[in-house]
Amino acid sequence: MKRLFTSLLLAIGIATPALADYTFVVPQKAGQGTTVWAEIIAKELEPFLGEKINIKMLPGARDIPGFNKWHNEMRDEDTYIMVSHGGNGVSFLQEEVDYDYREYDSIGMMNLNIIAGKRIGDDMSKPRFPAGSGMVPEAFAIALMLCGPDKSVDEYITCFKENVTWVKGMKTAERRLAFKRGELTGTRENPATYKKHVEPDENAELWFHHGLLQPDGSHIDDTNYPAGYQVEQIFEERWGVAPSGEFYDAYKLVKSFRDGLQKALWVNKGNPNKDKLVAALEAMSKDPKAIAALIKKNGDYDWYIGDAGNAQRDKLMTFVTLDALSDLVEFNTKALGLKSVFKPELGLD
Repeated sequence: MKRLFTSLLLAIGIATPALADYTFVVPQKAGQGTTVWAEIIAKELEPFLGEKINIKMLPGARDIPGFNKWHNEMRDEDTYIMVSHGGNGVSFLQEEVDYDYREYDSIGMMNLNIIAGKRIGDDMSKPRFPAGSGMVPEAFAIALMLCGPDKSVDEYITCFKENVTWVKGMKTAERRLAFKRGELTGTRENPATYKKHVEPDENAELWFHHGLLQPDGSHIDDTNYPAGYQVEQIFEERWGVAPSGEFYDAYKLVKSFRDGLQKALWVNKGNPNKDKLVAALEAMSKDPKAIAALIKKNGDYDWYIGDAGNAQRDKLMTFVTLDALSDLVEFNTKALGLKSVFKPELGLD
């Protein structure tokens, strides 16, 4: 009888509400870090959302095309959520991209960190480090720690080029193997891959990390690691003063955009499903089982959900100044050989 009643309802156009599948749009291919993270979040979020979440992968050069495609063609679809990472944040600052964080609402983001390891016993006065656009904050950090305070951008560039071997052209697997063999003396990973590839290496140890961005714009120590390894702490211990100045401001800008936006979920402003998605993520973030799964993979890091995620984005935009953008591009092009673009429009709002 129940089956007959349902059939009658459908026949006269009175249908029960259908579940609407959601789609996470990821700018990477299968097996890469953000794709794996998105799969974990989708699995843990589905029970609280009450609907299925599909993963749509749109890989491309430096993970830009997928984000551009969502921005241009998909963001008006109410069930399409963009999953971005820190490299997208760096590209936003220094490359021609279509996407613009200011046009979206945050569903939530994890406030993460990047961890640098080194070969045990190496004093890192002449580091050999893998190059790449994703390593820009590490290059700034290395320049600061090696070269000290009170220098112009040109002086940091000269010091970096004299002391650092910046090894270009390595794929991820190649740089990991080169570090394990000792051909590279330094490397960097996100918290999950640091646990997997660096911590088990008996010839590796912690070198530095970038700290965790706070709502007031400061950075604090990452308690997932021993105290004293944040770049600012290492700098002050060696040079006797805290880092400051225009070059440090450029470092703070690029590291904060990379790490503060390292894993984030976005919808277009005005999306009618925003509140439902935010509520589901809030519930997931309070569930011990779900959080245990995330901590096992990434470490223990805070979520900024809904309005808190928007506030994180807005705080990051206050770091954008014409001087910081100019110094970022100058160091990238002259020290690292990157084709960075000066984008003054970002610092004019």
